[in-house]
Amino acid sequence: MDHTIDPPQVDDDQLVTWWGLVIEGYHVTADRLAAEIDRRFGLPMASFDILIRLVRSPGHRMQMTVLAKEAALSSGGFTKVADRLTKAGLIRREPSETDRRVTFAVLTEHGEEIATRARAAAAELLRERVLAPLGQQNSAALAEAMRTLRAANGPESG
Repeated sequence: MDHTIDPPQVDDDQLVTWWGLVIEGYHVTADRLAAEIDRRFGLPMASFDILIRLVRSPGHRMQMTVLAKEAALSSGGFTKVADRLTKAGLIRREPSETDRRVTFAVLTEHGEEIATRARAAAAELLRERVLAPLGQQNSAALAEAMRTLRAANGPESG
């Protein structure tokens, strides 16, 4: 005997409202985070994202093309961000020793210091703005839900 209960249907308005709340919640939280990181470190969000990816990478370096793709920046957009980070002494460009077509973005010592401090500040802000209101269980569930959506809708999903 099957005791499975079919979930109630979600009407169109409810579904669109749920999605709108996801988007609005993300934007207001991301805007707060971005404003505070910019205020404290003078880093626009794209620059912060690049530094965080580098500080978490082995050797604090990544191929520039991979970094641009992961940061979801166009080639031109990434070049502008990389130029600003280089000028600020936060990263340096390093050619590959084995492939002339490959250039790495590498954190400088100053870049590593700023990235580490900015990551700690972001974690502090996320504890206050995400973890405190949602709690650990809901925060983990939200992250898992977003991971599921990324996998279902990302470039590899078809």
